[in-house]
Amino acid sequence: MNNGYKELLATLDAIRDDKQAFKFLMENKHFILAAFVNAIWDDDKAFKFLMDAKAYDWAACANIINGDDKAEEALNKTNKKHFVLLAHAIQSRIHEDGDRNVSPWGVMNNLLNFKKALKKDE
Repeated sequence: MNNGYKELLATLDAIRDDKQAFKFLMENKHFILAAFVNAIWDDDKAFKFLMDAKAYDWAACANIINGDDKAEEALNKTNKKHFVLLAHAIQSRIHEDGDRNVSPWGVMNNLLNFKKALKKDE
């Protein structure tokens, strides 16, 4: 892992739908983090991958983001509060991004970005 912890920053960017960040995770064999990203978005296969890989903390973290109180209790009981805090921070950012996307300014930006994307495909 050559650590300036690029994989953790890439994980946060991938959660926000940055395709390059997700590609970085896959190409650098950070499969647990890539599965975590997908599990956040209710990907059952990604969640199963986490469980099969015994990445229970990451699976529980994804479940907290998806509203599972029991996952939070389990992590707290095993002194893994840092995963709980991470889940809540990610959850807040997802909500903040969602709020930003539905504001009048956010809608205009999304429309402009959509038009730019269509021009690239032509």
